Amino acid sequence: MPRNVWHRLREAEAVTVTRRLPVQFDLEARTEVATTGPVSLTRVAHQVRQDMWRGLQGVRGFSPAVRVELRTGGVCIIAGGRIDGAAPTEATLHRLQRLLESRAHQGRWLRHAALDPSARERGCACT
Repeated sequence: MPRNVWHRLREAEAVTVTRRLPVQFDLEARTEVATTGPVSLTRVAHQVRQDMWRGLQGVRGFSPAVRVELRTGGVCIIAGGRIDGAAPTEATLHRLQRLLESRAHQGRWLRHAALDPSARERGCACT
């Protein structure tokens, strides 16, 4: 499989980005992030996926998946994915949860995903 193939599963108010189908979350963490304007769910998902991969690339057999759901006043991010092999450890889950709760990461994800180009330039697309 080529390295840049990502499946994007779109629903009315959600998007899932995954390397492998069917989507499977052997490892899963969730967070809610407030937004102040419209954002691209696909862009948020890809930003989370990139940071998650950087933080968890040493986990053997890991195949990332991210689901971003539109909520009133923000988005719900479900990150994790499939692990072929040993079950994920508590330390791995803790690292993933810390990443999702990082205000610095959340701000960058939302700035990158802002649909208003002037908001992206000002860096004010998130709270």
